[in-house]
Amino acid sequence: MALPDAKSPTEGKVWNLCRMPFWQSGATSSSPSSSSQNAQLQQSGSQGQAEGSNPKPNTVSSVARALLPTRRRLRLDPTNKLYFPYEPGKQVKSAVRIVNTSKSHVAFKFQTTAPKSCFMRPPGGILSPGESIIATVFKFVEHPENNEKVSDQKTKVKFKIVSLKVKGGMEYVPELFDEQKDQVSVEQILRVIFLDPERRSPHLEKLKRQLDEAEAALEARKKPPEDAGPKIVGEGLVIDEWKERREKYLARQQVEGADSV
Repeated sequence: MALPDAKSPTEGKVWNLCRMPFWQSGATSSSPSSSSQNAQLQQSGSQGQAEGSNPKPNTVSSVARALLPTRRRLRLDPTNKLYFPYEPGKQVKSAVRIVNTSKSHVAFKFQTTAPKSCFMRPPGGILSPGESIIATVFKFVEHPENNEKVSDQKTKVKFKIVSLKVKGGMEYVPELFDEQKDQVSVEQILRVIFLDPERRSPHLEKLKRQLDEAEAALEARKKPPEDAGPKIVGEGLVIDEWKERREKYLARQQVEGADSV
């Protein structure tokens, strides 16, 4: 009977090495010193990955704020321009409607690159959610150079409206924007556009309507509030309806008594 071929010792060792996983062969063949070095390298590598996977929160928040679009608290009409009638040597007026479109109270403030020749009414204020106001902007128009036309007239004057979220019931003071600089948002930068007052245009007609509405609102604010209580005449004299009736009744009684006599 034929006997099977016996494998040589070297063939068995080679086959066992091929079947053995690579990491087991490395671990068995490594010395204690090399294994400790590998452990240190693995530990330092894991720490480096942990540090790399957790960047500084300040960096992430600043980058996120820079990438996110600015959320507007106010809606302006006109959105990015101020229209002025072109009248050289005179002080002219423009208007812009400001609406609070957020769900909180918002403080706003005007800023300009020419504070000596321009001013705003009101220069700032606080709007409740949904509230609107028409601000009037005054500007002095200088005489043109080299007989420039209205269409060629350019100005470097710009206006900026900034906003700040505040609590309800607060009183407006300009210092609010200095105390909370990090929370202030730039709503819009407005460019100056001149219009020919002698030429009818939709922008000019709209400007006149807004100015009339702003003047009417200003006059309404100037009127004292109506007092629903008793009328005061002179120095604290209160006219009472029942007292008035009693006096009339007594006077009538005196007249009737005199007639009977």
